Amino acid sequence: MPEQPPLITENELTRWIIEEDANFIVFNKPGHIVCHPSKNGPWSSLIGATKEWKKQEKLHLVSRLDRETSGILIIAKNPLAARHSQTALEHRQVQKTYLALVHGTMTEPVLVDEPIERDPSSPIAIKHRVGRSTEARTAVTFFTPIHAQNNHTLVQAAPHTGRTHQIRIHAQWLNHPIVGDKLYGPDDTLYLDFIQHGWTPRHATHLPLPRHALHAARIEFKSPHLQRTFTAPLPEDLRNFCQKQLAATTGILPEHFR
Repeated sequence: MPEQPPLITENELTRWIIEEDANFIVFNKPGHIVCHPSKNGPWSSLIGATKEWKKQEKLHLVSRLDRETSGILIIAKNPLAARHSQTALEHRQVQKTYLALVHGTMTEPVLVDEPIERDPSSPIAIKHRVGRSTEARTAVTFFTPIHAQNNHTLVQAAPHTGRTHQIRIHAQWLNHPIVGDKLYGPDDTLYLDFIQHGWTPRHATHLPLPRHALHAARIEFKSPHLQRTFTAPLPEDLRNFCQKQLAATTGILPEHFR
């Protein structure tokens, strides 16, 4: 995975589409693509490439994913669709489900209700942590184990709030950090090294995956003006890694996540 976002081709972009209608384009975003425009030009981000492909200046990113998080990414094609989807998100009329591969064996479902704040002890400005300062914000995530083997567990993670890096922070707080996480894993200097130098032999030594194993698998809108459900199967890199690490096929997953 290069340190700068790679350029997207039109052929790749259209292959990632899960669904398209008059209101939305829904992508299964790979784990090496950024959502927002970057300094590398419009074809280096999903929203920029989509605008170029559609030759439309006004497309609306409904929600975002971290660069290394794969899965459902929704672009609204008109202001009304954007307003309905954003209103649903603001009123918490949306249920999101992620799949994550974490370190360790998780045997029981667990609800994490721990506030999140910026981490003042870290040299990394974007890093957050569980904390209880006056600036901490409520964050709630429900983790459900699906399959555990070889000191790894595939889990469903359902965030009830939408804080920055919430699932990753709560997984680390549980002592079950997400596999491949440079920022909330074994050593956050791996993140700094990656920003400066890209993927290096040091990363390969400490991280079994070149990106964190987190995937936005399902999103359901339950508002008066928008009742839609979208799902995205695990991408090939995570399917292959789960099969190798868990000695299991995607048969362990609910059918709509395969």
